Amino acid sequence: MTSKKKALIVLVVVLVALIAFIGGQAYAKYVSEVRGNGIAEVATWSFKVNGQNEQVEEINLASTCNNETLVNNKIAPGTTGSFNIIVDATDSDVGIDYNITFTEEENKPENLKFFYNGQEYNSIKDIEEDLSGTIDANDEKGKSRTLNIKWEWLYETGNTEEEIKANDLIDTKDGINIENYTFNVIVTGTQVEPQV
Repeated sequence: MTSKKKALIVLVVVLVALIAFIGGQAYAKYVSEVRGNGIAEVATWSFKVNGQNEQVEEINLASTCNNETLVNNKIAPGTTGSFNIIVDATDSDVGIDYNITFTEEENKPENLKFFYNGQEYNSIKDIEEDLSGTIDANDEKGKSRTLNIKWEWLYETGNTEEEIKANDLIDTKDGINIENYTFNVIVTGTQVEPQV
């Protein structure tokens, strides 16, 4: 190979390298990299019923009445009482919809009545819809609700002498046939869906 050809090849290689360098510089851009961390605190969930997280203690109607005429702490015509269901979302960072249901109600004395917010109910099951509610995440009234349910088994039920006699027979029959009146209480708390 001649020195002219060698010089020409070297010149072409240098020119290609120069063009690549200049072309690369023409298309360069400013690049900066800034790093940071992503973090999100998870909202706290806390839902208690009567101070418990998992199981509500038994509600015994006989223990809610204050009547010294009863034998062995049993309910009978002429007794009244009340009990509370306390729904508490105090330590929760989210709103809570609460729902209270009563299941497996068995052996209710016919003339036993329940009362909630001034309304009368023939069965504990009938109260369910009126006991449900919402505790907002930033509730100004506080994040605890005390739901007071009253019960009453009147000594005499009815407005006329005939009604009273008929209801006395019902009460007597219930007193003979019913040993225990029972029901289950289920309180469910569900997070309120955040509004966007």
